[in-house]
Amino acid sequence: MFVQQLVQVASVLAWVFFGLYVLRFLTTTVPHKGLVASLYLLLYHRVVYVFLAVVLGLSLFSGSLVFVQPQQAGVVISVLTSDGYRDRPLRSGLRWIAPVLEQVKTYPISWQTYTMSGKPNEGEKPGDDSIAARTSDGQEVMIDCSIIFQVDPEQIIRINIEWQQRYIQDFIRPLLRGVVRTQVSQYTVDEVNSSKRLDLERDVSEILREELREKGFTMDRFILRNITFSPEYAAAVERKQVALQMATENQHKAEQIRRLAQGEASATLTKAQAQAEALQLLGQALAGNPNLLTYQMWRS
Repeated sequence: MFVQQLVQVASVLAWVFFGLYVLRFLTTTVPHKGLVASLYLLLYHRVVYVFLAVVLGLSLFSGSLVFVQPQQAGVVISVLTSDGYRDRPLRSGLRWIAPVLEQVKTYPISWQTYTMSGKPNEGEKPGDDSIAARTSDGQEVMIDCSIIFQVDPEQIIRINIEWQQRYIQDFIRPLLRGVVRTQVSQYTVDEVNSSKRLDLERDVSEILREELREKGFTMDRFILRNITFSPEYAAAVERKQVALQMATENQHKAEQIRRLAQGEASATLTKAQAQAEALQLLGQALAGNPNLLTYQMWRS
């Protein structure tokens, strides 16, 4: 990259010095010989041709050097081939191309994240960019999601032919919207609002992975960020939760009352059992010594 920039700077400076040289030559000869004569002398001035050859050589050398970043791959558009492009992509590093006859289009091959969200400034587009989808029972939900993907370096030429730099807006985005809407329609709104959400995320991920692979992309993962329900459904869920909470509280109170009643009944039973045991012992004592009752009465 430094070599390429250095050659480009040298080429620009060479053109600047060449222009200054021609301007100086004309300003010194025109007052004495006139403009036409000065131009005629310039055409036959050997230094001008040497200077011009050096400048053109630097320009061509600068145009033949291309530095491809490590996170990029390049497609060489060429008039030297019958197909109009080289059959192999350029990988990272300093590369050579035919100046004027070839040019390079670079594409990122690092992981990219595309987000569609209802929150302003969170997704790729400002404003509400969530996906409106309808469940199998007719309820509308808003989906916030992200997809992490990568351009396959070996498929970069195909992507350039089919999509150019438009692959996100013309392929990734429509595909994401279509697959999410189709899969949401396979579930009811209650299923989407339950553990079935993981099944929905898995189904969308599997379909997207295969669709992207067929078009030259690699998907890392699909992330279902958030699901927003209609106000009516959200209110119904809230009422259901309140009713469930009240039922749980009433059940808890009933359980407390039952336990308290059981405790009181157990205490009464224990007391009765103690009294019965006492009477039984007294009966046994009287049976063994009938005069005990007369003795107790005499003492009292």
